[in-house]
Amino acid sequence: MPAKPEIQLKLQVLPDKPGVYQFYDVSGKILYVGKAKSLKKRVSSYFNKTQEYGKTRVLVKQISDIKYIVVDTELDALLLENNLIKKYQPKYNIQLKDDKTYPWICIKKEPFPRVFTTRRIIKDGSKYFGPYPSVKVVNTLLTLIREIYPLRSCSLDLSAKKIAAGKHKICLEYHLGNCKGGCEGRESEETYNAYIKDIEHIVKGNLSAVIKSLQAQMNELASNMQFEEAQLIKSKTETIERYKAKSTVVSPTIHQVDVITLLQDETSAFVNYLVVNNGAIIHGFTVEINKKLNESAESIIGYVLPEMRERFSSQSTEVLVANKLKLELEGIQFFTPQRGDKRALVELSERNTKFYRLEKLKQEKIKSPEKHTERILEQIRKDFRLKEAPVHIECFDNSNLQGTNAVAACVVFRNAIV
Repeated sequence: MPAKPEIQLKLQVLPDKPGVYQFYDVSGKILYVGKAKSLKKRVSSYFNKTQEYGKTRVLVKQISDIKYIVVDTELDALLLENNLIKKYQPKYNIQLKDDKTYPWICIKKEPFPRVFTTRRIIKDGSKYFGPYPSVKVVNTLLTLIREIYPLRSCSLDLSAKKIAAGKHKICLEYHLGNCKGGCEGRESEETYNAYIKDIEHIVKGNLSAVIKSLQAQMNELASNMQFEEAQLIKSKTETIERYKAKSTVVSPTIHQVDVITLLQDETSAFVNYLVVNNGAIIHGFTVEINKKLNESAESIIGYVLPEMRERFSSQSTEVLVANKLKLELEGIQFFTPQRGDKRALVELSERNTKFYRLEKLKQEKIKSPEKHTERILEQIRKDFRLKEAPVHIECFDNSNLQGTNAVAACVVFRNAIV
């Protein structure tokens, strides 16, 4: 598509270097952010050839200005592109369609920290773990934590000054054994913070570290002839062991990996992301991506993966994928397993992606039957390379019984319905 004179002038002086380019409309609003191994070749390609996809043609018609940022490597360009997309949310870039507010576990920044579930993140120094796919998962985890550790549930200000001044009194939770009475100084803040340290390991999925810590306490108590206290610690250890056995769905030899798989159609992409730690899946998350142009699998995963890793605070250096990717991310190695437990993990992720997409299609069929029908007909038209959508289809089948009696059948589809 021929470029406007002012655009043509900019195309001539673009550097043959890696970088990120930005397309603006006549009002100065960012339309699209992209990365390139060569800014000159990539940006020029929008104007030097006829675009195959209609959305891209519409985008090119609206371009009034081009700006770019040169970086050292293609990897730097990928990371910068991701940051700019998240910051400006350009109209023609892929976007996360995540309209839900998922629950988190919060460890409040305060003396004797509270541990509770929330859907709102406040940047006050508190620690947040999640998001979790459902409230049921969060409640199960919090029930486990409260069964093992006597945490306070009140919202009192338990500063050392107020405790020393006797501002608070113990409540029913203390008499029930659910709290150790830190409000009256009956429990030290150091002991309470040791609970919090174990709880952080639990919500991160590092149950082995908690079990090891509890076993050390149990052995010490037993050696000091404190058998009743040692038995209580043993019961807590057994509770975590049972939880660990239920949560471990992969081989315990798989220590720390991420898994990401992708399924896409004409308008949307569905991405499933799993976080595996010490043989257990500690997070599972599926999200729909709103495609704006004909984005490749690499560009979609390159956008979603850093977002998910940041959201779930993943430190894994290995990411499992279903197919090989021409994608590089700093500190990450992509691996496509062919067999074994890691392959089973990839297949599990793919199943979750398919089920999520089917769920969305079923919801669409209920909400908008016409739109659902149009989607099916458009997919058939594309698969069979038809010029028009097949709103009327007739299927014939002929057969013979013992070579003498001819039998024929016809099935008619109107708007994809028999």
